Amino acid sequence: MTGPAREDLHDTELVVARREPVADGVLALTLRHPLGTELPVWGPGAHIDVALGPDLERQYSLCGDPADRGSWRIAVLREPKGRGGSAYVHERLGVGDRVRVRGPRNRFALVPAPRYRFVAGGIGITPILPMLAAAEAAGTEWTLLYGGRTRASMAFTGELGRYGDRVTLAPRDETGPLDLAAVLGGIPRGTLVYCCGPDPLLDAVEERCPAALLRVERFRPKDRKGSGETEFEVVLERSRRTVTVAPGVSVLDAVRAAGAEVLYSCAEGTCGTCETEVLDGIPDHRDSVLTDEEREMGGTMLICVSRCRGRRLVLDL
Repeated sequence: MTGPAREDLHDTELVVARREPVADGVLALTLRHPLGTELPVWGPGAHIDVALGPDLERQYSLCGDPADRGSWRIAVLREPKGRGGSAYVHERLGVGDRVRVRGPRNRFALVPAPRYRFVAGGIGITPILPMLAAAEAAGTEWTLLYGGRTRASMAFTGELGRYGDRVTLAPRDETGPLDLAAVLGGIPRGTLVYCCGPDPLLDAVEERCPAALLRVERFRPKDRKGSGETEFEVVLERSRRTVTVAPGVSVLDAVRAAGAEVLYSCAEGTCGTCETEVLDGIPDHRDSVLTDEEREMGGTMLICVSRCRGRRLVLDL
């Protein structure tokens, strides 16, 4: 796991070097530095923030080879009912175009384990791909269950072919719903389960798998009801300022209005960019990133959505 997101993250302009369809409605982009400069090191599970225009920034998982320092690969699903990011990529972003990129950042890191069970749904295969390669290189036992609407809609199936019967492809129109009971039943001791995909899949996996064994990444925020919308104070320790957070106002908006410089991206508790160290007070966690253990410890919070369970928080800002 990474620490609070105020760390110095790589922020640069990259050029689209390659653009190719990898499934129905899925486009893979290869990004390079325009001067050929090496890109920062990243590990399986990492994502980047891509600025597609004013007020249009999206997070995409890196799904290429971490050993390739010359390029990054992402894949974007065309979402007809999306908020405009996927439409921009599919309709307007071409080879030679430049985009502003920040990252990489990793809140879905592959933790060493004796064995893994991977479950992916649709475009959720993207962060899983580098994990499979890493597990394979380490000689670790693993399996993948990968579902999608149709076989044609499932990205990177050709790349997955080299892994043989360790990969189970389950197009819904051919096999019906994913057989999660078969995959998650009787998990051997020491096994970690990694899952990424649409919310119904993640919810179903969370119901069947002990939290201590499970790592998930969500594309959309999980509905978390907090303790209310009462007013509270936030002390910015390094800035030596105290900010009042009113009902209905996020901590992020309040501290930015007070002049604090804070990195943020999704503003909905899914990317981890605004994770901030808590020096005192009890956070009211409402994010979809931190683990239950991390929430219990209360050492950090995502200030874009989380609030305070008391009257005062002290943050390392």
